[in-house]
Amino acid sequence: MPIHKIPAAQAVPFGPPPAYSATPTATTGSKWNPMNWSKKVLIGAIAAAVVIIAAIIIGAVLGTRKSAYPDYSKLTYTLVDEYSGTDFFDNFDYFTGYDPSSGFVHYVPAATANSTQYNLTYASSTSAVLKVDTTETDASTGRYSVRITSKKQYDSGLFVFDVLHSPYGCSTWPALWLSDPNNWPENGEIDVLEAVNQGNVGNQMTLHTTDDCKMDVKRKETGDVLETNCWNGTDDNAGCGVQGDVDTYGKSFNENGGGVYAMEWRDAGIRVWFFDRDSIPDDLSSGNDSSPDPSSWGTALADFPGTDCDISSHFKNQSIIANIDLCGDWAGADGVYTTEYGCPGTCEDFVATNNTAYETAYWEWSYWKVYTADS
Repeated sequence: MPIHKIPAAQAVPFGPPPAYSATPTATTGSKWNPMNWSKKVLIGAIAAAVVIIAAIIIGAVLGTRKSAYPDYSKLTYTLVDEYSGTDFFDNFDYFTGYDPSSGFVHYVPAATANSTQYNLTYASSTSAVLKVDTTETDASTGRYSVRITSKKQYDSGLFVFDVLHSPYGCSTWPALWLSDPNNWPENGEIDVLEAVNQGNVGNQMTLHTTDDCKMDVKRKETGDVLETNCWNGTDDNAGCGVQGDVDTYGKSFNENGGGVYAMEWRDAGIRVWFFDRDSIPDDLSSGNDSSPDPSSWGTALADFPGTDCDISSHFKNQSIIANIDLCGDWAGADGVYTTEYGCPGTCEDFVATNNTAYETAYWEWSYWKVYTADS
């Protein structure tokens, strides 16, 4: 083996080796020694540590909240009320007086609505109709229409609406919804079907509540989210809405034979399904008295989970309401009536002088059914 000569510069001189410590220690004046930190620096370091720890905790909480989702386990439902047949409208009160939504409309009492002159509500063994007046050529103070409120109120349940025809046309603002009109918004509002004017952008399902009800959480739905804060004090009371596609409302919906809407309201959350005429589940088919099972219906059109909204405290004592408003805060609003829907002139002028324009402005239902969950 060859011998390598150590260069002079690397040669180790004779004598004892220098002292060596395996663990370096901070010198007395080291800046890394907390004992040498000023009080100001020490407080800053502690504050920074607290911020870091808090950020870690908040991140973990938000991550957990973002992935949280309620337990929509199967419930057993029993039919408790059915609205159908010739006595359909006997179960409702007719609202009269000032329109709370500033509509250019006169809501008429039952006697006027059922009269042969106007015939705005009528029912047969197969369907019930609610419509806007098409006879008056001069409705300069507002056109006759109808708003009905169920005499019975509910605190939860499965609500099924078989809709044969949905109203549409310039100036119209139809809705099928649940609320406690005498305690709004304290007891909440659930809009199952709602649209304005031509109704050609699909159905909008919306919740309106008092504060502390938000939907910026995990959701399972096929509709498009519009807003996530349900509080009526935000976004000009837009509520937290979900938009369905074109076929879920209006002319397209009607031409397809309508369909069935089902709204489940329970502590876990509120969900809305839409089934066109050719895809109605067997447990919702006409004449089927079996217990419907929403857990077998697939993804809902709109999902309002109770993750960040106490459903039981925000929604109670709800009546079922159906109406057709005209103009008002939404349908007649600037930028909506003309810009979004291309309707002519002003909304109120249209209502006053175009009676024949309301031939498509009517609801027709085969039945409404209400189920409650067995305890």
